[in-house]
Amino acid sequence: MADITSLKKELIKTADGLRKKITDLSDNFYQNPELGLKEHKTSLAMQGFLTEHGFKVKAGIAGMETAFRATLGEGRPAVALLAEMDALPGIGHGCGHNIAGMASIGAAAALSVILKGNLSPGKGTLLVLGTPAEELGKGKIEMVKHNVFDEIDAAMMVHGSSKRTVIKHFLGLVRLNFVFHGHASHASAYPEEGINALDAVIQTFNSISALRQQLRPDVKVHGIITDGGKAPNIIPERAEASFYVRANDLAELASLKERVINCAKGAAVATGCRLEVREVGDLNAPMKINNAFAGVYRQALGFLELPEDLSPAERNVGSSDVGNVSQTVPAIHPHVPIREGINIHTREFADSTVTPDGHRALMEGVICLGLTAVDLLFDPDLLLKVKRDFNRPPEDAH
Repeated sequence: MADITSLKKELIKTADGLRKKITDLSDNFYQNPELGLKEHKTSLAMQGFLTEHGFKVKAGIAGMETAFRATLGEGRPAVALLAEMDALPGIGHGCGHNIAGMASIGAAAALSVILKGNLSPGKGTLLVLGTPAEELGKGKIEMVKHNVFDEIDAAMMVHGSSKRTVIKHFLGLVRLNFVFHGHASHASAYPEEGINALDAVIQTFNSISALRQQLRPDVKVHGIITDGGKAPNIIPERAEASFYVRANDLAELASLKERVINCAKGAAVATGCRLEVREVGDLNAPMKINNAFAGVYRQALGFLELPEDLSPAERNVGSSDVGNVSQTVPAIHPHVPIREGINIHTREFADSTVTPDGHRALMEGVICLGLTAVDLLFDPDLLLKVKRDFNRPPEDAH
């Protein structure tokens, strides 16, 4: 077995030498943000950087032009780094995917240097998966559907944040659209001849508001009216609302979905409308927490003498397609701190990614992912613990 401590020191030195190239690419992505499934320049730049470092790249995987799979080495174990790349409409990289993506790309580049001559032929594979359209809840889900994660032992990435956290929950997510069909009429002269579709939408919101008292603390339901009619003097013959339904486990999510749909069905019956239920996109699965894997990343923080923020992992949670990955293979999604007081999906967050604080957070992600990959590739006992944690029955997890 290679001297893991020496490899880790070499990795840190190598990453520091690549710092300018890594941060320059991240800054370039900030300056040229691209929306989900349209990340053509971003994806090509990532692929080019990996090719320069000896990776074999296959583009256009899983039916998405901007998705790619890059490999170095062969055989097992196989460890994957996930590289996000898409921006948000209007505010660019307000979710910091320029940091998240380049942390994985940079870690892969640094690892490519130290793995040469240290990883025996046929004894391990390092992969980078370019995962587009996270904001659309699509890229990683399509990869799961296309079996991209088959023969992969572990997958990981980091994400920019205001805190340094190792474990972060993500809620499962179902997107529901309710379309109510009524009958138009003059709202003043002939109101008795109308069937008000907007009334059905309003009753749906009221029913869901009443439902919230009986929901678990982790459950979230939120929605907007996307079509409320055309004019005040016309009883709306069509109205539509869009809801996000979230929960921390798949069983609760399925139950909650039916309860929310029943709220809409009841509103349709009460108002005499016809209801059309549309489930939009794919289900985003909740994050399957792997404590053993988190422990390996925590070792990397310890190696760098970086303190972990111990705020509750279930606070301030959203949803992500990385949850679907975590249900398929062991996965982690730690957060690297830019600075306190900033929140994702804001212009302030986007701007912070190109500051010295943003660069420091990016390089922390590069090094911590690299150190974690070294442990998984060279210490079979650690990887075995990670896989055992993944296969543990839910009732035994802790």
